[in-house]
Amino acid sequence: MSKMNGAEAVVRMLQNHGVEYLFGLCGDTSLPFYDALYRLDHGIKHVLCRDERSAAYMADAYARISGRVGVCEGPSGGGATYILPGLVEANESSVPVLSITTDVAVSSRGRYTLTELDQEALFRPLTKWNAVLDRSVDVPRVFRSAFANMTTGRPGAAHIGLPFDVQKGDVEEADVWGDASLGVYPARRVGPDPALVTAAAEVLAAAKLPVIVCGGGVIISGAEAELESLAELLGAPVGTTISGQGTIPDTHPLALGVVGSNGGTPPTRDVVAEADVVLFVGCRAGSVTTERWRFPSSSAKIVHIDVDPCVIGANYKTDAGIVGDARLCLAALRDAIAGPGASQLKGSAGADAVARAKSRKTQAFHELASSDAVPIKPERFISDLQDVLPHDAIIVADPGTPCPYFSAFYPVHAAGRQFISNRAHGALGYSLSAAVGAHLARPNVQTVSVMGDGSFGFTIGEMETVTRYNLPIIFIVLSNSVYGWIKAGQKTGFDERYFSVDFNETNHAKVAEAYGVRAWRVTDPADLKSAIGQAVEHDGPALLDVVCQPLHEANAPVSEWVA
Repeated sequence: MSKMNGAEAVVRMLQNHGVEYLFGLCGDTSLPFYDALYRLDHGIKHVLCRDERSAAYMADAYARISGRVGVCEGPSGGGATYILPGLVEANESSVPVLSITTDVAVSSRGRYTLTELDQEALFRPLTKWNAVLDRSVDVPRVFRSAFANMTTGRPGAAHIGLPFDVQKGDVEEADVWGDASLGVYPARRVGPDPALVTAAAEVLAAAKLPVIVCGGGVIISGAEAELESLAELLGAPVGTTISGQGTIPDTHPLALGVVGSNGGTPPTRDVVAEADVVLFVGCRAGSVTTERWRFPSSSAKIVHIDVDPCVIGANYKTDAGIVGDARLCLAALRDAIAGPGASQLKGSAGADAVARAKSRKTQAFHELASSDAVPIKPERFISDLQDVLPHDAIIVADPGTPCPYFSAFYPVHAAGRQFISNRAHGALGYSLSAAVGAHLARPNVQTVSVMGDGSFGFTIGEMETVTRYNLPIIFIVLSNSVYGWIKAGQKTGFDERYFSVDFNETNHAKVAEAYGVRAWRVTDPADLKSAIGQAVEHDGPALLDVVCQPLHEANAPVSEWVA
């Protein structure tokens, strides 16, 4: 029988599962793998990054936008430790990312070999599935298992460690096969128990003012149409988490917008607080979404849909829970409710509540968005950006200043994933790298990366990656020379005892220009729209350095900072 080596088998297993992009960077232990990528005809495009963390963030955003498994790779030792932040973010966000880290040879273990560490132990608590190989013959089986675990049930991240000698050993060519359907997610969907659907339908049908709160699971499942039809049947307002933005177009009369302590506002909170039944869908009902479990109220009945059975009932006493894929569960629930008398369920109370909330929120926003104050108010920036950008643009927002403002005030005009922020762990330095993966997943629309200047400092090296591939991404730095989220917390919770949060001003436009990026520095709000328009028209990477009001002086939509 014909044979190939382990590294060649890895390339073929990725190819068999439909992998299009591989994000990563080189190292000594990866030499056999890189040689196989060079020699074989496989169609996989390798994107050379400047940091393993960036490679994982690129794979994460690529997976979120494309609906395919994102794959990143790095070498042993420091490469394995650097790649961890992106992998744990993906795993906790239910995004299937496969991290391949090469390793010292099996025969070198325990001999004080340079870069040796226990990769299996390192990755075990941070991934859904994890393995370090000891034998070359196990490559096909292990990769099949990784793809099956990443894309079925609750999607998540996986790690495979490839020792140097495993990459060079023999593998039978006949063993190298895979199921391409496991390269996309969710795969092998699981439907709901009819009895649980009936119980949930009864609770919702009896509700006077039901409210639906959707997490990222609805978009992951592709359940937007089923969600919208159920909401219209019930006349139920639909709020979302930050990760759930795009579940329903913000132009829909039942679309309440983001709820919770980050990006939610008092008007949207009031609608959730008034609900007598709350349906959580693909949402873990965590601390941010519920403002530390204060909303919905303790008197509200709870119905919960999630693919992970352990999520249901973890934070709220649940009157009816349905376990299964969000799309299948919502369709079954809609069909169960849409029987005789269904037309009587739909009323105007939900839409009226949404209209009042939006009116109050919009009025407060526009008062600030029309300001000509210097430094530029975040609301003015959001307003001008939405006036200029095409409606189908992808926004990738770092935590800090960008996330709450985009979540509260930037409208999503169509259902589906158009907004990304790393909400599982909120690490700085995500947006610039993630925008690369987002653009490659959907290259025909404008991708915009928005970050604070703190985040810019974390990830600036990837500007070289962007220029090397000439990616037409717009990068926007909201500059205020401070770790703003922490300073705002010191203001409201620690009597303005500001400590070690301010840093020197940087001209980010000049830094970007040094990398070959077309850049503008904007200090006057009168120049903002023109600069955004020029960046959109530019055929290549562009950066806007917007000198912006810091969070501790602003009126940010973050409940813990509001008196």
